[in-house]
Amino acid sequence: MNRKMVMMVAFCLGPYVYAGGDTVRVKISPTVESVEVRHGENEVTIHRNQDPDNTINPIYMKTSRDCPPFCVQPIVLAPGVVTIGELELLDYLGKIAEGDDSIIVIDSRTPDWVENGTIPGATNIPWTTLSPAAGADPFAIADTLERTFGAINLEGLWNYANAKTLVLFCNGMWCGQSPTNIKTLLNFGYPAHKLKWYRGGMQAWEVLGLTVVR
Repeated sequence: MNRKMVMMVAFCLGPYVYAGGDTVRVKISPTVESVEVRHGENEVTIHRNQDPDNTINPIYMKTSRDCPPFCVQPIVLAPGVVTIGELELLDYLGKIAEGDDSIIVIDSRTPDWVENGTIPGATNIPWTTLSPAAGADPFAIADTLERTFGAINLEGLWNYANAKTLVLFCNGMWCGQSPTNIKTLLNFGYPAHKLKWYRGGMQAWEVLGLTVVR
């Protein structure tokens, strides 16, 4: 099965058979074979590639990029911001699929990267659209904070009491796009405990053979 195929899915804890008739051998965890998410208007199965000869997407095979800007990111990006792995990210995606609208999983990369594929269930909010230093429009930033993230502007002061939990990622542990988004949001006063960081990003996701959608 093509690992980028969009299809109907279920959060499976028991035996699972793909359309091709092959029982799952490469599970996500000992008890989880797949996770059901929504990506736009589609229902998508997140599972691991079952082909033992499958290899990582060539886009993510490079090990050495110029630093700066592509420097290794720390495990702890900022005080209070929790760094998560794949299972925690899948848990957030599962909650969203079940109707929890207090969470947004954000692909912080620019559109040229997103065109190569993203994590099912993610919303693309490029770091450039939130960063004043990158030329982002202040009114557009405020609109995103209010309409998308649920913050409230009270005469120039931001109230984040009902703001959503944001789970951000980019290309991997060498990528600065999601760290920039997180640091920008912290500078806006966004609560650190409502920001989660998937440090492994697309590179780690691809290494594990997890489903990618375009």
